[in-house]
Amino acid sequence: MVNIDELIPHRPPIRVITEALEIEELFGRARVVVTKQWPLCDGLAASTMMLIEAIAQTAALVEGFKNKQKGKAGVKGWLVGIKSAEFYRAQIEVGADLIVEVKSLYSFEDYAVIEGEVKDRQDVIVKAVLQAVKFEGDHPVNQQQGA
Repeated sequence: MVNIDELIPHRPPIRVITEALEIEELFGRARVVVTKQWPLCDGLAASTMMLIEAIAQTAALVEGFKNKQKGKAGVKGWLVGIKSAEFYRAQIEVGADLIVEVKSLYSFEDYAVIEGEVKDRQDVIVKAVLQAVKFEGDHPVNQQQGA
């Protein structure tokens, strides 16, 4: 079983992925169970906007797994933006058991484009394409200005 905490920096309540189901070089599948503790949840249902976060975290899981295989630490320091998204529901009920699948469309140095889909059984709830930029180590964004 994969230890999610070793691969991604997210912790509850913002960590929404529950279990890593499959991780490959350019593909990942994770399980997500909607809880009352999720951000954007009114106690009965959560906004499907949270599924964008689930897609991003599943992509981070894949990157963290690849880093671990190379003897490095998990993933941190990615800024993610939505390139496109299609929402087929406004909300998802607390207790919903969902599957998130991601695949890398392409990447170049510190930039990547990821396609993701979230399903409730066979029904697609969200499809999205995300862009991610890595900000780690000596990247100029992480350096402090000298006096």
